[in-house]
Order: sequence, then structure tokens, then C-alpha cells
Amino acid sequence: MFPKLIKLYYLPYRLFNQVLWAKKIGVKVGSDCRFYKLSFSTEPYLVEIGNHVSATKVHFETHDGGLWIFRKRHPHWDKISTIKIGNNVYLGYDVIILPGVKIGNNVIVGARSVVTRNIPDNSVAVGSPARVIKSTDDYYNKIKNEVIETKHLSRRSKKKFLLKHFNIS
Repeated sequence: MFPKLIKLYYLPYRLFNQVLWAKKIGVKVGSDCRFYKLSFSTEPYLVEIGNHVSATKVHFETHDGGLWIFRKRHPHWDKISTIKIGNNVYLGYDVIILPGVKIGNNVIVGARSVVTRNIPDNSVAVGSPARVIKSTDDYYNKIKNEVIETKHLSRRSKKKFLLKHFNIS
């Protein structure tokens, strides 16, 4: 009964302030982070997230559930490890990060990637399993002439600008 009460206590944080919720359940979180719909396995206190990290619907899995098939032979076995996310990292929609993974600084992980091994600093990684496809410098050079400056606009002004920009009536 008590664990259910704890979950209820944390529910408003989980719904309205995911950074604070993550901290309250034991995740070490740096500054200037934004999280949407995160989930953690049963050991959230083994996850460390650096500064300026953005994550949307990301799952952090700190244990290997595959040991289930050996449970009758080895009822007390667990395979558990930490997860560490560096600074200035973007974790795309629906990323899964598996136990023992370290993601470096200045990293982009593409949507729906499954991170099974470490990702070095200054990398863009995608896929299942995730693999490095380019450096963040290569990514920057590719997109710098394609960006649209809209972050300073109000929602209404942004809509008007984009409809005009893309010639949509």
C-alpha cells in the first residue's frame, strides 16, 4: 500500500514538472533541462543526466529483463548498471537507453533509437541499435543554411510567418 501512496504523491510532479519529478525519484539531473513523458525502470537513482538535456518520451532501462528466463535456476540474479547522459544532449522522441550506457557531451540521438552502447562526445547517433552517423559539426554544417528563425515569435506570428514562408493559404 505504501508504494502506491508514494506514486500518488509524485503524480502531480510527473504530470506538470518532469525535471522535479525525476529528481524526487532519485535521478541526478543537471540544470537547464527539459523533459516530456520520461519513464524509468525500477532503479531511477542509477541515472545521471547532465546540464542542458532535452528528452521527449525517453525510457531509461537500468536492468536487463532477459534474466527472466534463468529465474528458476538463479532466483537471486540481477544484471543492473548505471546510465550517464552528458551535457548539451538532445534525446529524440521515443529513444530507449539500455543499462551501462554513457552518452557524451554535445550529442544528438535520433527519434526511436535504441542506445545499446556508449556514444562519444560531439556525435549524432540514430537507429536500432543506435550508431554514430556523423559529428555534430557535420550536422551543423548541413543544416545551417536550412534553418528558419522563429523562436522569437509568438505562436500567432509564427503561424502567420510559416504559412507565408511555405506558401500555404
